[in-house]
Amino acid sequence: MSIDLSALREPTVRAAMEAFQRGDREGWRAQFAPGAQLYDDGTPRDLEAFTREALGHERFTRLDEVSPDGLELRGRFHSEQWGDFRTYFRFTLSSGQVQRLDIGQA
Repeated sequence: MSIDLSALREPTVRAAMEAFQRGDREGWRAQFAPGAQLYDDGTPRDLEAFTREALGHERFTRLDEVSPDGLELRGRFHSEQWGDFRTYFRFTLSSGQVQRLDIGQA
């Protein structure tokens, strides 16, 4: 299922989310700085494991809100393992790459 990502105006976030939605692991990885950190509901998580497990199996089904700075999005999310729920992705960028990604239930 494809959703409208036109509200994502920050180029790195948009590229990351386009790759995420397509299940494009290489495109997703390309947006992250070496050593980038992932936090899932506040708990550190291995970014590479998340990439393997989530991409192609999880996706946003509706984008409800984008923060004014373009670094956080919220919406309906589908996971083959966990079902449907509201979630957020919050990106921290440096030099055009993701340094940290916080995800969790909204």
